[in-house]
Amino acid sequence: MKTAGYILIVLGVLLTIYTAFTFFTKKKVLDVGPVEVTKEEPHTVSWTPLIGLAVIGVGGILVWQDSKK
Repeated sequence: MKTAGYILIVLGVLLTIYTAFTFFTKKKVLDVGPVEVTKEEPHTVSWTPLIGLAVIGVGGILVWQDSKK
């Protein structure tokens, strides 16, 4: 469980630092015979830094519980 706790702590730090990411999808705008026009649309996924802090807390609890044994 100690390893899982450390992984959660690292993941929580990353979630706290990076609070969003963007990815692109291609959308067909026009399709006339052999001519096809597409455009890239951005999509952003974001979250609050509090989620990262919660994950750090859970990881800390796992490490602490394992060190008590």
